[in-house]
Amino acid sequence: MTSESLNITKDNLDKLQTLFPDIFSEGKIDMEKFKATFSDDINFANERYVLNWAGKSDAFKVLQIPTTATLRPQPEQSIYFDTTENVFIEGENLEVLKVLQKSYYNKVKCIIIDPPYNTGNDSFIYPDSFKESKAEYEKRIGDKDEEGYLMKEGLFRKNSKDSGHYHSNWLSMMYPRLFLAKNLLRDEGVIFVHIDDNEVHNLRLLMNEIFGEENFVASFLWEKRTNRENRKVVSIRHDYILCYSNCNGCWKTYQPKLQ
Repeated sequence: MTSESLNITKDNLDKLQTLFPDIFSEGKIDMEKFKATFSDDINFANERYVLNWAGKSDAFKVLQIPTTATLRPQPEQSIYFDTTENVFIEGENLEVLKVLQKSYYNKVKCIIIDPPYNTGNDSFIYPDSFKESKAEYEKRIGDKDEEGYLMKEGLFRKNSKDSGHYHSNWLSMMYPRLFLAKNLLRDEGVIFVHIDDNEVHNLRLLMNEIFGEENFVASFLWEKRTNRENRKVVSIRHDYILCYSNCNGCWKTYQPKLQ
């Protein structure tokens, strides 16, 4: 028992969503679908096959904002600093991807990423606001230490499932990062993205938009646990790895090598 009274509005919305789940989007009523379901005024604006979400325009704007960030070498934390051919970069990934555009554009053979799965328990940086100042942006993504480095504890925000833009927040976070990652790939390059059931459907559509549906190579099932699940009719011990190429369908000529 709690001392709070019944939230009549939420209770009615829950009942409506139980009866008509198709008219809801991210927990809110989609008025176009509502009108189409309960009236003769059926008119969907801009009818076309497209992935859209709240905040997509801001995600595009983020790509147009240049960065002034620079990479600082750390010889004291490195091994064979002067001779190694390997580089490990730590930083806010959107800023790092922008920094890498100039030196590594169209040069990377393979990218493998394991982004937040958007389970409601993981954390990631919220979508960047196009209107905020650079100082506001830096404060939001993380406090800095005395030397100007971003502090790790300030880099993350929890994307709760209670959020009205739960999927939209995730898509707005992913779009600019995948777009910039594509720029780094060579013409014959490939990208592998780990994901689970929470966002695999949205990720597939998002990557179709960025890489082109013709460049979808495969969706690999990865068994993440080998122990037997007791009393479960359906196995949920797998994730997905989506693979896309960057060569406008040329991967099909390599198909025998992929099988």
